[in-house]
Amino acid sequence: MKNIIKIMGGVALSLAFAGASSAADFQESMSKCLVKHANTRDAATVMLECTAEGGKLTGCKVLEDSKAGKGFDKAALCVAEALPMGSKTGVVKVPMRFPGG
Repeated sequence: MKNIIKIMGGVALSLAFAGASSAADFQESMSKCLVKHANTRDAATVMLECTAEGGKLTGCKVLEDSKAGKGFDKAALCVAEALPMGSKTGVVKVPMRFPGG
């Protein structure tokens, strides 16, 4: 289930700064979230809006979900809990793409 979810934009940079160990932990969290909440064969995009502070995302809400009712919103919220944010603070938009397969 390699590359189940690809995080776009600045979020990908956060992983690069987080280090290899954190990136591996995050990849595992992504896989678990997707398997738990959505169909891994379907593709979808979700846009979240969250507050970044203390290296984590909090108070996330779903702004857009291309496959509403299919669980990708829950998967994205689950992924956001594990997403390392480094020193970024404030309100951020987090785009997520679930490529399916």
